[in-house]
Amino acid sequence: MAKIIIIDDDESTRETLTTYLSELNFDTYSADCGKKGIDLVKKINPDLVISDVNMPDINGLEVLRQIKEFDDLIQVIIITAFDDMNTTIIAMQKGAYDYLEKPVDINRLKISINRSLENRKMSQRLESVTPNSSIEYELNNTIVGRSSVMREIYKKIGQASATRITVLIQGDSGTGKELIAKIIHSSGITKDFPFIAINCTAMPETLLESELFGHVKGAFTDAVKDKRGKFELAGEGTIFLDEISEMSINLQAKLLRVLQEHEFERVGGEAVIPMKARVISATNCDLHKLVEKGKFREDLFYRLSVFSIYSPPLRDRRDDIELLVKHFIEKINVTLHKSVRKIPDDVMKMLKMHDWKGNVRELENTLMQAIVLSKGDVLEKENLLLNDIKRDNEQDCLVGGNFKLEIIEKKHIELILKKTDFDIKIASEIL
Repeated sequence: MAKIIIIDDDESTRETLTTYLSELNFDTYSADCGKKGIDLVKKINPDLVISDVNMPDINGLEVLRQIKEFDDLIQVIIITAFDDMNTTIIAMQKGAYDYLEKPVDINRLKISINRSLENRKMSQRLESVTPNSSIEYELNNTIVGRSSVMREIYKKIGQASATRITVLIQGDSGTGKELIAKIIHSSGITKDFPFIAINCTAMPETLLESELFGHVKGAFTDAVKDKRGKFELAGEGTIFLDEISEMSINLQAKLLRVLQEHEFERVGGEAVIPMKARVISATNCDLHKLVEKGKFREDLFYRLSVFSIYSPPLRDRRDDIELLVKHFIEKINVTLHKSVRKIPDDVMKMLKMHDWKGNVRELENTLMQAIVLSKGDVLEKENLLLNDIKRDNEQDCLVGGNFKLEIIEKKHIELILKKTDFDIKIASEIL
């Protein structure tokens, strides 16, 4: 039988809740102030505490803090007649399972009690999925996976990092192409030099040319002083050209010359500058098909793809999902100062079976949302906001061959509201 303590200075509230919980066969205790409540907690070590916020001695937030300090597995539900934003936020930050306003909705309280007790049981039953936090981890610059396809990538990274060979990384969006590039750079002969990344879709042709090669004062209207480009700034390090398929044909010709001659000039300049950097490029398109369609230079393609790496979609490496989940949970815990470290079997199975059209990036974002919503150290099923919009229905969002942003945005908002039971505060925080 679960033990529940009610801490509230209002006698009628204590009596009402005690009667109700006793009828539900809970072993119920009560205290009329915060200090007595804390003493009772230390004496009987309950499964759940329901505490008021405003009390004459110490308030509910301090009660919550002391309870969590005593035993982090004790679940705490905060109730108050004064429902304000700041107190709600602080209570959830300090580890409250739920925050309910008076007069308490009995049905909602019952749901919250049952879920909190189930959360405690799972937390006690499950082992932590992550190692001891005292061990140092390279959380942001690590590729995770033991599948055969990932082992081949590790071999190729080792081969590429030992030289300054030009590398082309191809794969779907969200598969970690830039991370592969960074590890090639940082694990080999370029590690002591700069890693400079530039997205070829982020700027128009003229600006991209200036970013890559630099310009001299007066080269164009806004060129008020000399500027060094990315190739120059990279020195003997690495320049990473992301989404290379989006580069204009004109700029492709200039890049080809740089790769052939290992030199370049700033825009509007005459001085020849040696190019010492290694070039790694990436794309989510099939460059060979773009060459066949005349949208990408064949000679540049062969220059870029001297050494090629294919970054596989997550659906082709499902054996790695469990490792990725554990890695991202540890990373997100550090970022968000959370302590979600346990995953029920049914939750892990759900994660392994999901399609992950957004690949590793979608998995990380999904876990981040779930951890934000988690109220304990267990990753709960109801907090996984998996995208239910299928590819078969995507035509509803298409206008002239492009996704209509407002329709996708509306569907996403509806999904979040549905998953949070239309709790506006939680939905707003996630969105």
